Amino acid sequence: MSIELHGHARVLADARDKGLKVEILARPPADSLIEAAAVLGIEPKQILKSLVVKRSDGSFLFALIPGGRAISWPKLRAVVGVNKLQLPAPQAARDATGYERGTITPLGSTTPWPVFADETIRGRRVAMGAGEHGYSMFVDADSLIEALGATVADISVLD
Repeated sequence: MSIELHGHARVLADARDKGLKVEILARPPADSLIEAAAVLGIEPKQILKSLVVKRSDGSFLFALIPGGRAISWPKLRAVVGVNKLQLPAPQAARDATGYERGTITPLGSTTPWPVFADETIRGRRVAMGAGEHGYSMFVDADSLIEALGATVADISVLD
């Protein structure tokens, strides 16, 4: 995959390279998870948040959390095997992935950071960021987990 591609073209190229079937749709802007779900005609829990998390050594990971849930920091730290994790500043997240907040996905990230997926996403078709504003990607969560080699665990709590 070429990192010279931008936005959803980079996402599509990485999905193709991984043999992952995705559907990317143009959509109007949304100011919240609930608004995004309404625009897409789905429930908020069907939207998968791709959160960039910084480790104390300066490296990153992705946490895939469904809408209506939040990272459980104690659970995620235990699964990752570290004592400290944090959400980075927006520019640091962009530098780590090549994507702006609200568009982030592990697919096509400029660095293939490890992925940790909440166990509640299994067995669903989910929507998520597609690498640029104005687009959403739909994908089978189980296929996504497999394509990314994600670690699946209980890493969230109700929001």
